[in-house]
Amino acid sequence: MTVIRKRFLLLISVLSIVGCDRISKEIATDMLAGAPPRSYLFDVLRLSYHENSGSFLSLGAQLPDTIRFMVFIVAAGILLALFALYALRSGWGGAKFVGFALFVAGGIANWVDRIADGTVIDFLNVGIGPVRTGIFNVADMALM
Repeated sequence: MTVIRKRFLLLISVLSIVGCDRISKEIATDMLAGAPPRSYLFDVLRLSYHENSGSFLSLGAQLPDTIRFMVFIVAAGILLALFALYALRSGWGGAKFVGFALFVAGGIANWVDRIADGTVIDFLNVGIGPVRTGIFNVADMALM
């Protein structure tokens, strides 16, 4: 895969994931904020509005604002830039590069939220009976 194709693929991945993530969070805010959770597909899918000031499963949400800023804005931004640079310079192609591009794009989408709003909006939850995931969003799906 040429460097130009890699750059284009990474750019398209970032723009599409950030765009879909922002739009889905706007819809979730409009339709779910302040409303009771909604259940679909025999409760396999639940939609509910949550603002997450931490990371995965709200890890770090209780940290002081200054430390959260340093970790989730400054350090995460530097790491995302390094990951993107690494992806572009790697010899990877195909599925390996696409997977890494999606990981970087999901991270950038959540990072943009933290810069814009100070939190990340989560609204999706899946499971069967008591076996459920944490609450997540479109960017988290790209990350995974």
